[in-house]
Amino acid sequence: MEGSDRNDDLPPAARRALAEAEARRKAAAAQAPLPKELGGRDGPEPVRYGDWEKKGIAVDF
Repeated sequence: MEGSDRNDDLPPAARRALAEAEARRKAAAAQAPLPKELGGRDGPEPVRYGDWEKKGIAVDF
């Protein structure tokens, strides 16, 4: 089954949201990776959600 076949029964707002999400994924994939931080933390970027996150606790700036 093709992607367009699955989206035929969706409302226009849902189709638009899926198209916007696909555009964001393509833009993120085309973006240059972050430079390696020397002496920094391991794991994902701690400010990836706009808050500082450490051990599952988020703190607003």
